[in-house]
Order: sequence, then structure tokens, then C-alpha cells
Amino acid sequence: MTEEDTAGTGGAEEPAGPGGTGAGEKRTVFLLAHTGRPAAIRSAELVVQGLLRSGLGVRVLRAEAADLPLPPEVQLIDEATPAALDGCELLIVLGGDGTLLRGAEFARASGVPMLGVNLGRVGFLAEAERDDLDRVVDRVVSRSYEVEERMTVDVVVHNNGTVVHTDWALNEAAVQKVSPERILEVVLEIDGRPVTGFGCDGIVCATPTGSTAYAFSAGGPVVWPEVEALLMVPISAHALFAKPLVTSPDSVLAVEVQHNTPHGVLWCDGRRTVELPPGARVEVRRGAVPVRLARLHHASFTDRLVAKFALPVSGWRGAPR
Repeated sequence: MTEEDTAGTGGAEEPAGPGGTGAGEKRTVFLLAHTGRPAAIRSAELVVQGLLRSGLGVRVLRAEAADLPLPPEVQLIDEATPAALDGCELLIVLGGDGTLLRGAEFARASGVPMLGVNLGRVGFLAEAERDDLDRVVDRVVSRSYEVEERMTVDVVVHNNGTVVHTDWALNEAAVQKVSPERILEVVLEIDGRPVTGFGCDGIVCATPTGSTAYAFSAGGPVVWPEVEALLMVPISAHALFAKPLVTSPDSVLAVEVQHNTPHGVLWCDGRRTVELPPGARVEVRRGAVPVRLARLHHASFTDRLVAKFALPVSGWRGAPR
């Protein structure tokens, strides 16, 4: 989905339902922060103060509130469940990539849009940097943001013909070896047909959003977010044909762990894991539920790529006029 296809708020009232508030209801924002960092604590304090001054309600997890200097008006929530975001129009996440992926779990389950503020290094999921906090608050208060949907993947693990685990990912589902001294023997399949088999350190099955994460580190291509596709990227494969593959978004990717190999492990977004015994089969397909991201500006993905990786563009003159 392109930015032109997103639903802009443009200062208008957002409809009631997941991520919206009805007429007459107090506008509420949920704040999620990596409170283990002093920078996050100060940033959270500034965001909370700005929102409260503008008449918006703020919710925070009680476990995080212990580390934050919060006024009594802030509503404390005991558990990080989807119901905790009921009535919230936005989830603001302050932190690095790990905190943003944690927020994505929260956002997907609730349907509430996530607005990320990067306090880490790269932060491709983030929409703003720590120096933009005043602007973030102003844009949230005035509803000057848009919401776009990012593709996810659904993951199913089979063992002996039985489904033993289901999961999802925003960035990637990665099948990896466990023992550093032993390679993982796998066979790759796309749309029910075998493609190739080899020994490797692992296989990354990624979304376009995840193309700049683990898949990128493994040598995969950078895919623009508006491109709908699935990626399959081998990690340190011992084979002649072990190139990154880009498939239709409607394809089903499968990785079969061979019987003559040590067990492997499945990681989803680097946060959730399950062991894969020899003979296990991992299927990855387009997710049924997207993650909704709030966008503050219309900067192109190209500009974001250049800025995040500090790419050299001096000497560029642009198209002739």
C-alpha cells in the first residue's frame, strides 16, 4: 500500500472503533517506553506532559510507570493485553528496534496505530527521532498524521503432519541452526513445489518491512514498503544456488528441516522462539492481520533509506529539466 493510498486524518475526527474515538469521548493515547534507558525516561516525561497539557488522556503500563515521573492523571494499566488499548486512538512507542517490535505486537493485536519514536540506532519502524518530540506531540494533538498498513506474515510449524505451533511476524520468520559447529540441512519450497536444498546457518522469510532488518544483514534485497512481496533469504548457505528469492505476496513459503540434521529453532521478529526438531516443516504466508503505522510526513522511502544508512549522495544533480 502506498502512502497515497493511506487514510489521512487531516485534522478530521477519526471514526470510532479500533484506534478511534467516538464523538464526545476523551481522546486517549497509550505510551510504551523502554524505561531502562535514561533518554527514554526523559522522552516519556516530555511526551506525557505535552499530551496532558493539550487535554488528552494518557495510559502507561504500571510496570513501566515505576521508572517514570508521572503525574496522577496518567492511567496505569496492569497487563499488556489488547483490551488495555480499548478507546485509545494511538500507541506511541519510545525506544529502539526491540521496543518498536514489542509495540508492533501490541498494535497488531489491538488494531490501534503505532507511532514510533526512535531512541536507538537505525529504527526503520520509527516515524520520528528523539529531537522531534515537540513536533510529535503537536501532530498527535492536531491529528495531523496518516495511517498506513504494513504487511505481516503468518507462520505455522508442522511436525509429523500435526500443527504444533502458530505465530506471526512483522519483519521476518527465521529458521536457524542451534549448534554453532553443525550446519542445518533444509529443503526450500514455494507454492507446494521444491526449489532447492542445502546446508546453511538458516533461512529468513521476510516481509518488505523486514527487508531492511535481518534479511538485509543476510544479503537480501531492500524492498520498498509499497511493494507487496515475500522474501526468502539464505544465511551462509553451502550451495551454488543460494540466492535471495522474491515471490508473490500470495505465495506460500516452506522450509523443511531434514531428518539427518540437528534440531533448529524458529525466531519470529527476534522476539518469539520455538524449537524445530528434525523433520519439522515451517510454512510462511501473508498475514491475515496487518500492523497499522502512524505517519507524520510524506518523506519518500528513498530519503528514509539514505538517512538511516547515511548513504553518500553528494554529486547528485537530479533529472534534467
